[in-house]
Amino acid sequence: MALRFYNTLTQQVEPFTPLHGNVVRLYTCGPTVYNYVHIGNLRTFTFQDILRRWLQARGYKMDHVMNITDIEDKIIRHAAAAQQTIYEYTARYTEAFLEDTATLRMQRPERFVKATECIDDMVAAIQTLEQKGFTYMSEGSVYYRIAKFPSYGKLSHNDFSGIRAGARVDVDEYDKADARDFVLWKAKKDEEPAWRTPFGEGRPGWHIECSVMAMKYLGETLDIHTGGVDLTFPHHENEIAQSEAITGKPFARFWLHAEHLSVDAQKMSKSVGNFYTLRDLTAEGYAPEAIRYLLASVHYRKKLNFTFEGLKAAATSIERLRNYKRRLETAKFAPGTNSRLAERTQAALKAFDESLDDDLNTAEALAAAFEYVRDTNTAMDSGEFQAGNAAGGLEFLARFDSVFDVLQPTQKTGGLSDAGIDAMIADRTAAKKSRDFGKADQIRKDLAQQGVILEDTKDGVRWKRQ
Repeated sequence: MALRFYNTLTQQVEPFTPLHGNVVRLYTCGPTVYNYVHIGNLRTFTFQDILRRWLQARGYKMDHVMNITDIEDKIIRHAAAAQQTIYEYTARYTEAFLEDTATLRMQRPERFVKATECIDDMVAAIQTLEQKGFTYMSEGSVYYRIAKFPSYGKLSHNDFSGIRAGARVDVDEYDKADARDFVLWKAKKDEEPAWRTPFGEGRPGWHIECSVMAMKYLGETLDIHTGGVDLTFPHHENEIAQSEAITGKPFARFWLHAEHLSVDAQKMSKSVGNFYTLRDLTAEGYAPEAIRYLLASVHYRKKLNFTFEGLKAAATSIERLRNYKRRLETAKFAPGTNSRLAERTQAALKAFDESLDDDLNTAEALAAAFEYVRDTNTAMDSGEFQAGNAAGGLEFLARFDSVFDVLQPTQKTGGLSDAGIDAMIADRTAAKKSRDFGKADQIRKDLAQQGVILEDTKDGVRWKRQ
């Protein structure tokens, strides 16, 4: 079954292969670094990481660019309030973003590109648009004339046939139904940061930044462009208008958009008190892998309702998988291989792969994993599972974790490692053999205080973290 994605541009699920060879040229809209990213942002970044990992699992090589927006309206306001340059102000939050994505085990793109590193390229792109008749000047700023681009609206599927000629907008974000000529270059105001150009001092508009950074490093036509659904219009619509006016070629073949995240069925908002960053959640003791699991658990094109009950359930699900892996590695099974269970493993691998091939259906992939764990755990309990079946189970978990990456616990400062737990269990076993039951009981209690529960079975001691 071919790898396929839902393309926002065509509103259809389409088979995917790269345009050139085996390399996927992927552009993902990164953060605007004026604050810490919140869990809504991280939902989109987790989807992008799952996408990247699955493309690699399917044998593709990645040429992945993520932008860092470090010059923009909000940044300028916040930096001024903090009495810092934009470089000083954004450095802190850029580093925080890299730390947060590493904490959530996201792979790093081949390139992070800052907008301020590409100003000259943006000026050149605007000059090309000017030469082709797509721009005009007003009060020192340069605007894109969207009436010159007849297919404007083809990504958001809005009908903009009644565009008011000459209506302009300076702000970067605006209403979904409000199609107006947008700013490419903003004339300098007051003490704002500015660059000297042939069309005067100023700074780039947000939309031209992404067009230029994407094409500079990935070429005129990208394989995949992704972002949150809120970026479809105006940001991505404007990217298409700019880029295709410059090159005369399709800007991106596939557009993938992640849906919104809500918190307890409400829009996340600081005023409501349901606004969370990764740092807020880890400070409350929630493991990063549980957060990652929850963010990946719902298909990326469906809204995700974030709840603390869901976060606890995610941690429980991960622990179930870890306990299963530990059982595969440590339990004593009868020699041989049960052919029916070997076939069950292959069927599980097939179901897992086909789920992710089908527009990254993570919910179906997780269902395939837990059905397999349930069936093989039952087989272990009944004695049907044999030693030769363990390798297949571990192969399945490796395939699962190459994408979801949640099985390895995040090491807590001062927490017990797996090796430390095993050493304490060995001490307890030795104490029991020497009939020092007081010491054995104390070790069990010490482990329980650190969230480790022991279970004595005929095959030896099994343990799990709470």
